[in-house]
Amino acid sequence: MFHPRRTLRVLLPPLAAALAFTALPAPSAQAASTLQNTGFEADGAGVATPSGWSEYGSTGASFVESGGRSGSYRLTHYASSVYKVETYQYLSGLTNGNYTLRAWVRSGGGQKSAYMALKNCGSAEQRTDLPVSSSGWIRVVVPIRVTNSQCTISINSDANAGNWINVDDLTFTAGTTNGLAIKGSDVSSLAKSEAKGGVYRTGSGSTGDALAILKSHGHNYARLKVWVNPADGYNNKARVLAMAKRVKAQGMKLLVDFHYSDFWADPGRQDKPAAWAGHSYSQLKTDVYNHTYDVLNALKAQGTTADMVQVGNEINGGMLWNEGSTDNWGQLAGLLNSGYDAVKAVNSSTTVALHLAKGGDLAGTRWWFDSARSNGVKFDVIGLSYYGYWHGSLTDFQTTLDDAATRYGKPVYVAETAYPFRLCSEDAHEDIINTTGELVAGYPATTAGQTAWFRDIMNIVEAVPNNRGLGVFYWESTWTAVNGNGWDPTDPSSGNAWENQALFGYDDRPLPAMSLFNRR
Repeated sequence: MFHPRRTLRVLLPPLAAALAFTALPAPSAQAASTLQNTGFEADGAGVATPSGWSEYGSTGASFVESGGRSGSYRLTHYASSVYKVETYQYLSGLTNGNYTLRAWVRSGGGQKSAYMALKNCGSAEQRTDLPVSSSGWIRVVVPIRVTNSQCTISINSDANAGNWINVDDLTFTAGTTNGLAIKGSDVSSLAKSEAKGGVYRTGSGSTGDALAILKSHGHNYARLKVWVNPADGYNNKARVLAMAKRVKAQGMKLLVDFHYSDFWADPGRQDKPAAWAGHSYSQLKTDVYNHTYDVLNALKAQGTTADMVQVGNEINGGMLWNEGSTDNWGQLAGLLNSGYDAVKAVNSSTTVALHLAKGGDLAGTRWWFDSARSNGVKFDVIGLSYYGYWHGSLTDFQTTLDDAATRYGKPVYVAETAYPFRLCSEDAHEDIINTTGELVAGYPATTAGQTAWFRDIMNIVEAVPNNRGLGVFYWESTWTAVNGNGWDPTDPSSGNAWENQALFGYDDRPLPAMSLFNRR
């Protein structure tokens, strides 16, 4: 986890005077087998119902205006009073099979709902909500299986006065996304929470196993960090082995996150474990190999082989400072490859990830992985932390994620994300995000705001080209406020600065965002 601050700039696009349109009857577009007027360029600005499309709902709330993403024009939904409108196109004569709708969108947020949908296709209607993005376009996808040779492409707004969306550059093509293979979270704090009296409840209020509750909501992957010799005895080899048994018993997959430290390793610190202090670079390479092999081989021996491994945690500046700093890429490459080789020696099919906290930093991510590639670093997938209140806009995030997948030809995933469901703390320790000024515009610190954030992150990952978006880990879904389970393993009295971003509420019950693990 990384804690810099960044203020997001919000720019509203120019809006046409929607009320200037007179009431027009909704035309019946002639059905075709291919999507028509996909960039809304056929008619020019000021058209209430674009060619090829039909409109239903509030008159004048759907119209074409200038300012397209790639061409001159875009579709806009907007009105100065409460409105509800659908812009749609009916296709027929389709060959049955899988299809995907792709569209570029922007939204100022605030609607009761704003989404793209595929319906009347013979299978269950599929929807993708529009993320809040005032300053940049974001690509969304909606997959569907057509079984009746027809389908309706639908753009919907159920909005308050002044709410707006822009839509442009749609495609509807054969083929589908793979969905999200990873719908998981980091649960590294769970064992200590339980030992200190932490309680987790089902939606009905009954006490239960937090992992079982997560699984019942569609959670399929757990992430566990490993410290070498932490002061409190948690998140070490023995504790990870015990937790791995529980994870696998729930039918979940396991990601093991090596910090190569006795303490938090992140962009601000990458301290060597005390036992490795004073070791030469050559010995550190051996340390990394032996520690990685030891933990993973023990997991394999007990029947809980790791499915994925992170060699280092948020290693923006390298690891095992100063020997493994990015100031010396040759040495950092040697350390990373020692970890990679140890993973593959235990189990050749375990996926090896490299993890940065640069989810919205295109230039920084390129520099890092270009350097890794030129120094012969071996890896299978790319993981990025992305916290919207620190790491740039959603457009920055999508641009960086897409570029990493394409530039390096590797699958990508979100190793960490989270969002607050409230701003007040449950314990005496001040929470990391605790004022409205720190929030992402359009995402309030409410259960609905947290749900929308997690949903939109998932949507962006699913939209990564060539099905290279693996999925998302929510960071520390179970880290609720429990005395003794604070952030500092060296200080039993330290508090928790994260409980307002967990997926269990202050009543210990699942929050609505947890249900997103059940998404397609």
